[in-house]
Amino acid sequence: MKKTLIKNYAKLIARVGGNIQKGQEVFITAETEAADFVTLLAEECYAAGASNVFVEWKNQKMEKLSARFESLRALSAVEPWEEAAFSYRADTLPVTIKILSADPDGMRGADREKLTLSSAARSAILKPYNDRMTNRHQWCVAAVPSEGWAKKVFPEDRAGAAVEKLWELILKTSRADGKDPLTDWMWHNRALRDRCDKLNALGLVSLEYKSANGTDFRIGLIDRARFIAGKKCTADGKYFNPNIPTEECFTTPRRDSAEGIVYAVKPLSYGGELIENFWLRFEGGRVVGFGAEKNEEALKSIFAADEGASYLGECALVPYDSPINRCGVLFYNTLFDENACCHLALGRGYTNTIENFAAYSRSDFEEMGVNDSSVHVDFMIGAEDLRIDGVTKSGERVRIFEGGVWAF
Repeated sequence: MKKTLIKNYAKLIARVGGNIQKGQEVFITAETEAADFVTLLAEECYAAGASNVFVEWKNQKMEKLSARFESLRALSAVEPWEEAAFSYRADTLPVTIKILSADPDGMRGADREKLTLSSAARSAILKPYNDRMTNRHQWCVAAVPSEGWAKKVFPEDRAGAAVEKLWELILKTSRADGKDPLTDWMWHNRALRDRCDKLNALGLVSLEYKSANGTDFRIGLIDRARFIAGKKCTADGKYFNPNIPTEECFTTPRRDSAEGIVYAVKPLSYGGELIENFWLRFEGGRVVGFGAEKNEEALKSIFAADEGASYLGECALVPYDSPINRCGVLFYNTLFDENACCHLALGRGYTNTIENFAAYSRSDFEEMGVNDSSVHVDFMIGAEDLRIDGVTKSGERVRIFEGGVWAF
């Protein structure tokens, strides 16, 4: 892969993704396999004006060893130095960038119950710090290939060739392979905003989904919530792009409103394991039934995270003919696969979809019906024949999707 293309990608993440301002600190989380790219990214962060760039390294092999040999108590602990680091970030609000590279099967065989319980315990301790950062800092999630991930996507290729192919797809779907990715993203953000404007003008109060695969589902929307997409804004007016790539227009549903059954159309990579061919049934907003052909226990572990993990926090509309779906590859990575077709998300609801969100408190959001949870897990339901009807305040029905794509 040409170094100039990769440098342009790093620049895109720093300047469009994080939109780093002069004097801001930057906090990067990445797998150790991504070290070379993180070096390029750090250089671009400094070029954008960052005062400091800190890196937290992750390694699946080490995480698997910890899950095997450490006690549940040890895995669940948040050490004083860790809590101090989170407190510092909540106080200083650095730009946070997460680089995904993990092998989708990298945690296969690890103690699932121990990992679930320890994650829930740590999340409860760290939640106050994360809440303090919500809507107040810029953040971005992007990806670079690793051998394990590339071989999962292209199992017939040798490791080097698989990595090269995955690089090409990442750059293409992230709109980072052109001569001027920053300008390309300006136009992409504008197109997504225009689509959201059309949705918001309809005054929708609910959405109804139907597919031949069995999906028959309804969900209510929050009156003050709006569809948003692409570029986001912090409470003090700093813009950023949280996901590279992105093709979705999304909003926050009412916590207690989901009814019916949905069938996933793509595998879900969760906790280093793949959950395949699964379904969820909802009553009163809550998951009351589920099943999966593969890794049902991993699916069950999502709901064990906390009370809010059994409710929905996001409805996202993505046409079946999106650029990511058209490439014909299953990425086994939610950042990409969620942007291939329509999806929902279990767990935490987005508060920045609420009009004038900076004026409200967490308790205000809860009263509006925004779900709260320590997790946010996207799963894809956008079948090729998906039909979505919107219902307006006046009771009018409006066709939103037909045959998996926009109907207007």
